Order: sequence, then C-alpha cells, then structure tokens
Amino acid sequence: MDLTLDPGDVDAVHRLVGAGVAVIACTGRPYPGALPWVTRLGLTGPIVCYQGAQVRTLDGQTLLDHGVPHDLAMEVIRYARERGLHVQAYRDDELIVDRDRPEAHVYAEHASMEVHIVGDLDRGMGATTPKLVMVAAPATLEALLPEARRRWLGRLNVATSTPDYLEFTSVESDKASALRFLCERFGLSQTEVVAVGDGRNDASMIAWAGLGVAVEGSPSEVLAAADRTIPGPGHGGIPILTDLFLK
Repeated sequence: MDLTLDPGDVDAVHRLVGAGVAVIACTGRPYPGALPWVTRLGLTGPIVCYQGAQVRTLDGQTLLDHGVPHDLAMEVIRYARERGLHVQAYRDDELIVDRDRPEAHVYAEHASMEVHIVGDLDRGMGATTPKLVMVAAPATLEALLPEARRRWLGRLNVATSTPDYLEFTSVESDKASALRFLCERFGLSQTEVVAVGDGRNDASMIAWAGLGVAVEGSPSEVLAAADRTIPGPGHGGIPILTDLFLK
C-alpha cells in the first residue's frame, strides 16, 4: 500500500487552502493516525475520523462523537471470533485487541499506531467504541460484506475502507453525517460541498455532496454514487479539481 503523498497533489491542496477553500480530511483513520497526514497537507480545519464517528479539532477536541454501544460491539466481536477473524476496537484513541495477531500489527503500521493487548475486549473496550475493524484477505472480506450488511441492517454501518479492512460504525456514523454536521456548524449548504473518495466508506459522502467525485477504479457502488471521476493520486486528479475550483 503506497502511503506517500504526491507533490503535485500536495501543491494542489495548498492552492485550494490559499484561495480560501475549506479542505477537510474525511478518513477512516483514528485521530492519532489521521493527524500526521492532515499536518503534512497543511490543513487547519476539523478532522473527520473513525469513518465519521468522530469530528475532532487539530488539538484533539471532540466536536462530534457517535460510538458503537458496547453490547452491539460485542456482537461484532463474537461474529469475528466465530469465523477465526482478527477484530479490533478503540478506547481513548488507542487500538485495542484481545490477541496478539499479525493482522493487528499490519493495521497498526498502516495507521501509525501501537497495538494494545487488553486480554478481553468485553472488559477493555468501555461503554462505546468509535468503530470496529476486521482485518483479513480482501477475498474473505468481500465475501463477508453482504452477509454483515444484512445482519446489522439498520443497526450498524458496514463498509470496506481498503480491501483488507471491514469496518463497523454506529448507524448514526458515516462520512456523510459528519459532513452534514460540519455544514450546519459553519453555515454551509449541501450544494457547496465537493466530496472525493475511492472506498466504500466514501460512498455516502460522495452521494450526499453537491458534487460527488470518485477516483477511477473505485468499487462499483462508489462510482455509482459519484457525479464524475478523476484519476488517482499522483495522476493529476486533485490538480484537475483544483483548477475547476479556481477558474
């Protein structure tokens, strides 16, 4: 997984910010894992993190928090255990697991976080968790996604972020609801919002925004939600959008 920032994309974001456009990072990453990337991009506004379960300021203040209730989280944890799959939760911005498995360390490296082994997620998780994540081979999660969505329909949002992460958040929590919250907070209309993404966890905000933009090669449901597509990172997509804004 390429975690580098293309200089052309960074420059395009800087031009947007310099022109007075509010650029908001909307990510599945936990707040500690999102902050370094937001800083590198020079963004100063709120951060939508944990798939929209939280909206945080740069200094960590929580503006919005919709976690998964404990009992519902335990349903997901038992579901993963029954299938022999790795599952993790979060408490106080820490990644917590009950077993030391390689999948946890793969995710932790990607998210720039540490793994905290608590022994028992039932006791270690707290009253809510921002999200739960199963980490497994893409084919495994692709097969599991429809079943998981049916099982928790109306109770949890379920989506992949990257092909090897299946993520569960409160039914109140997705990137669209977080953007709606920010628009209400700052007096912006839905028609003024442009949302860009490439994962299933981006589909809701792409569909909600006044202009929804999907990266070429995104899953079909993401492409279907979008008004237009752009090339991926390092291939001119963000500069294209910047030029559109700044005409």
